[in-house]
Amino acid sequence: MIPYILHVALLISVCLLFYKLLLQKETFYRLNRIILVCCLALAFVLPLIPIPQQWALQIAPKTVESVQPPVVSSQTVADNQQNISLPVRPPAPPAVKTSPAIKVSPVVNPTVAPVTAAPVVSQPAKPTEPAAPILPTVLKWLFYLYWMGVAAFGLNLLLQFIVLLFQAYTKPFIRDGKFRIVELSGDKAPCSFGNNIFINPEKYDWDTYSQILLHEKIHIEQRHSFDIIMAEVMLVLQWFNPFAWLYRKEVENNLEFLTDDSVLGHKEVERQSYQMSLLKVSAPHLSLGITTNYNQSLLKKRILMMNAKRSNIHTMWKYFFLVPLLGALACALNSPVATASAEPMAKAKSTLKINPVVTGGVKIHFGNDETEGAWFATIKGDKVRIEFKSDDEDHNWSSSSEFNLSDFSDLPKDKKGDFSLKREAGSILFTGRFEGNDGYGHYKFTADKDFVSYLKSQGINDIEAGDSFAFFVINITKEYLGMLQRNGYKDLSKDNLISMAALKVDEPYIKAMKENGYNDLSVNDLVSGKALHVTGEYIQEIHNAGYKDISFNELISFKAQHIDGKYIAGIKKAKLKGDNDENDDHMPSPETISSYKAMNIDSGYVHSLAAVGYKNIPYQELTELKALGITSAFIKSFKDIGYINLSVNNLTELKSLGITPAYVQSYKAMGFKDLTINNLTNLKAVGVTPEYIKSMQAAGVKDLTVNHLSNMKAVGVTPEYIKSMQAIGFKDLSANGVENMRAVGVTPEYIKSMQQLGFKDLTANNVQNMRAVGVTAEYVKGMEQMGFKDLSPNGIQNMKAVGVTPEYIKSLQDAGLKELSLNGISNLKAIGVTPEFIKEFDAIGYHNLTANNLNELKAMGITPDFVKEFEAIGFKDMSVNNLNELKAMGITPDYVKGFRDIGFKDITINQLSSAKAQGITPQYITEMRGKGFNSDDLEKYIRLKNAFSN
Repeated sequence: MIPYILHVALLISVCLLFYKLLLQKETFYRLNRIILVCCLALAFVLPLIPIPQQWALQIAPKTVESVQPPVVSSQTVADNQQNISLPVRPPAPPAVKTSPAIKVSPVVNPTVAPVTAAPVVSQPAKPTEPAAPILPTVLKWLFYLYWMGVAAFGLNLLLQFIVLLFQAYTKPFIRDGKFRIVELSGDKAPCSFGNNIFINPEKYDWDTYSQILLHEKIHIEQRHSFDIIMAEVMLVLQWFNPFAWLYRKEVENNLEFLTDDSVLGHKEVERQSYQMSLLKVSAPHLSLGITTNYNQSLLKKRILMMNAKRSNIHTMWKYFFLVPLLGALACALNSPVATASAEPMAKAKSTLKINPVVTGGVKIHFGNDETEGAWFATIKGDKVRIEFKSDDEDHNWSSSSEFNLSDFSDLPKDKKGDFSLKREAGSILFTGRFEGNDGYGHYKFTADKDFVSYLKSQGINDIEAGDSFAFFVINITKEYLGMLQRNGYKDLSKDNLISMAALKVDEPYIKAMKENGYNDLSVNDLVSGKALHVTGEYIQEIHNAGYKDISFNELISFKAQHIDGKYIAGIKKAKLKGDNDENDDHMPSPETISSYKAMNIDSGYVHSLAAVGYKNIPYQELTELKALGITSAFIKSFKDIGYINLSVNNLTELKSLGITPAYVQSYKAMGFKDLTINNLTNLKAVGVTPEYIKSMQAAGVKDLTVNHLSNMKAVGVTPEYIKSMQAIGFKDLSANGVENMRAVGVTPEYIKSMQQLGFKDLTANNVQNMRAVGVTAEYVKGMEQMGFKDLSPNGIQNMKAVGVTPEYIKSLQDAGLKELSLNGISNLKAIGVTPEFIKEFDAIGYHNLTANNLNELKAMGITPDFVKEFEAIGFKDMSVNNLNELKAMGITPDYVKGFRDIGFKDITINQLSSAKAQGITPQYITEMRGKGFNSDDLEKYIRLKNAFSN
């Protein structure tokens, strides 16, 4: 479980970094939304998918224990004199596996021939020492801690759902089509969840309020709550991962960018006005985490993104890198598909041939049964290939080894006889006969106990039963062990000794490495170098090519990729740019030159590009060209049709979208001359073809431009759609008209539904605007049921645009407004007059207010509390005009009290207005009296103020 959780955490982190580095600043918000959601889902699904072994970087579990080492060069065959395949038996119990220690990157040529000259053997693992109690205890508590965190964050998420549902169905709300506008109180930020919009309508002026509703409706229509819920569930399961919290933030940020972009797409919304509303709405009390919030802490970034230049379609190449990135992670991290043994071990004469191991981590598996059995031999030239086979049906195994014919003194030809082979590790007595070049019989191996004792005395203590047979086959000697110790390799394990002997790592080879500056190579380094045939001559070739300080690991990588002096000289001559480590001699770093080779970039490719005008291309651009398969022929084909100075970005766009000269010529044949690269990529990206253009022209859409075609195709305009519009009376549709109608979802069925309700002589603009604001047949019928007949397209459109619903009209009527006109209702809704607003004024004595009165009060920001404050200081029975005058002039109760304190007890509203208009304050009057101007007539002070002003 824990490995899976950590695997998911790594994928989320990588996807976040990919998004932050390449996609965050792009304005393809819808595509970014898809990428973020898909990456989130893939992060949890991808680790569960097994990878085929040929793609995986891990070793697949096998039903028969075996070792599968990396292949090595065919030259190693010549260096070895034996061809050995040692017995492998089914594990009982299973042996502990080890993977090869060497990692050669980035590419190993798959055509390299495998070596069959050395044995690969496997051995049951030693009984392992019991693990210290502390480790399982720590893991157990970590496991408990993780699930405690999941439970805590899961409970928090559940509580958020409960709170939202409680607010949604206990607070007063207004039904606006499919939207429920839940009215809150207090200083809460507007937000939405599901089809509910939570807002305090009294906090905002009408423009801000309507823009908030539009913003939140877009959140609901585009189902942004789904993304937020996914991100919240991710946090429950990945609460410990800081990248998960950042990922959730990016999901929410992109949804806000997407919504802002959609809001600004409405013609009636002005950019500056909308941005100002964002600032107005900023409030300290944020809404719950699972909601989509109108107010966010990223206001500055949202405004910057609104004003940012739109991303060019040329940058779409960035998105294509996500697939190989996830594929590489899957190959590196996912478990490979388990593989079964090639042959059942119970079959007679079955052999398992394994290539030589190029690591010191070989595991040996021999038992006592290898000490005797049957043999089958074939003589070829001066070699004898012998296959050893078990006689025991319960422990079936076989192994092939190759020996020198000179190792045997007298082979029994055409008769039964005995012959033997003796080595320091032991001896084999063969009984049998040869008929021609083929022989068979029985053998018995006897181990030399003194040899085993000697190895143990030299510190090789991990020897197990049956290892002597491996020592014998590989022909390990005391002198060989002494040679290794003389050269500094003293603390050797059994596996080290076998792997070095199997690949014939001898003293001349070790000395050759030291003479070339590699004095402290590990056993694995030597084995890797020998297996890949890294010789002194090869090292000198690389040094002479300019890499004098190259590390041994880099040499291994070079050799694995067949990088030689000739290749390096070609790269130097090409003078490639873009490597941060390159010097004045144009020497790329070893890592870079390995990348060149991996991409199959050579001097020939570079020169071919230079020949068509692309010289000194930076490395980054060069790899893009190569990765997409862009050749000089491809470039020349576009030059031949007039595209002379294409940039590298242009070329990659053309290639990645599959644009060919033939595709361009097909447009020219239709009269579209001088198409730019932007034109071509836009057309291709949305799938415009010559056939599509002809179908549009045949449908009667004339004067088509490239932009028209791209936009029409993008929103799904088809010939069938145009014909369906024409069939219901919409003739002579312009490209803009049909594009806009399709974009907002106008269909023949929609138009018919409107016509059946009495809307005759509808224009394209009428149906487009009605559909854009959400006018439906049900909405119109609802208005008619409220008594509003003979509605015009503009009238119904305006009502819907400001959010007037039948429920809203009924609530106004219930509050006492009976004689309402369409304009009156629209104005009330637009300015934010609610039934509660009317009832509050009725409660303080303002009965039978007209729609105009309510509009004035709401527009001026006059509230019942405002009225009560003035009533408390003696202003009773004020008219709406009086209230408007007080509010408009900024007169406050304190202002009134100031005049009364200096003797103006019966001051009127008109006098207050005049005084306020002239800037007269109680302090001013007090100052004038102090200067000798004493009067109880306020008008005199007003005239005095005017005189001084003039």
